[in-house]
Amino acid sequence: MKIGAAMFFTDYSMAPGELGRALEERGFESVWAPEHSHIPLSRASAFPSGGELPKKYYDAMDPFVSLTAAAAATSTLLVGTGVCLVPQRDVIQTAKQVASIDVISGGRFLFGVGNGWNADEMADHGTDFKTRHKLARERIAAMKLIWTQSKPEYHGEMVAFGPMMAWPKPVQKPHPPVIVGGTFPHGARRAVRYGDGWMPHRKRPQYEDVAALVPQFRTMAQEAGRDVPVTIWGGSEDIGLLHRDRDLGVVRVVVSLESAKADVILPELDRWAALIRRI
Repeated sequence: MKIGAAMFFTDYSMAPGELGRALEERGFESVWAPEHSHIPLSRASAFPSGGELPKKYYDAMDPFVSLTAAAAATSTLLVGTGVCLVPQRDVIQTAKQVASIDVISGGRFLFGVGNGWNADEMADHGTDFKTRHKLARERIAAMKLIWTQSKPEYHGEMVAFGPMMAWPKPVQKPHPPVIVGGTFPHGARRAVRYGDGWMPHRKRPQYEDVAALVPQFRTMAQEAGRDVPVTIWGGSEDIGLLHRDRDLGVVRVVVSLESAKADVILPELDRWAALIRRI
């Protein structure tokens, strides 16, 4: 089992390259950057974790820019979007960004995707919140064609374009892994349908610990004839819990770091380095 770390990169956090180097030196497998283009002041959508929306959500930098900086400062660290909000992004431009960062990083990109919870934010991008799941599914299918075909075209109900040429193509073949975020069972079903991995939060109002649902997810995937690795978002400094996740076959646990400077973050990473050696 590998350990990754996520941070909302802001102008008051560690810089992506600085954090990337610190993670790589301490044995972390990956760094993850979330995405929110903006937060509308209407705030009609409730924060899924409950309570007030943390300031870092308003201040997050673009994940592709941040992760490119992290990739340039490291040599082995994987870089991932955690998660890219596909329903509110242009499909052709996003396909090019994914391919470009995979080339620049030498094939180290993980394409974490999600369908979003903030209806206000999505509306500003012209996306209907009620149909976002179908839109995301079609956009991901279209991107897979752009990454793998020399003259792709796609004709869906919500996404359509004629034959085109789009380069670069990703280094990873057939394309970077599409790791689908979301809760059980709906996000899990989407991961089985079109993902190369499932990445749920450890805790959500629907369940206390998603690890208890991993066996059900595996059955769901097996019935579909698929093997879909599980990444759990939300690691804690609990060696017993980490050993349990490892023994359950979880491939990765991601630690959520605060948007803070090195004096706050590095001591936490040092503690994690000791845990990584033990697992």
